[in-house]
Amino acid sequence: MSETQVIRVRYWAAARSAAGVAEEDVEVAGPVTLAELRAAVVGRHPGTRLPEVVGVCSVLVGERPVSSGDPAAVVIHPGETVEFLPPFAGG
Repeated sequence: MSETQVIRVRYWAAARSAAGVAEEDVEVAGPVTLAELRAAVVGRHPGTRLPEVVGVCSVLVGERPVSSGDPAAVVIHPGETVEFLPPFAGG
């Protein structure tokens, strides 16, 4: 019996505007890298500014900030929540 596994993705500010949704569930077969997840969400929203926006976003996996290191080295497990936070103006 196979159970659908998902990663919940939340978009904030310009990322929400580019995606056209505040959040969505991405089905996965198991753990994926942040690079793979980015490619999956960009593929869900063709013809939008999402590729440029998520490329400059800070990322939270759960409540843990992800460093600006290699997105292919960040592993995300089914059941986790990933948040894309674009740079905000002001202080």
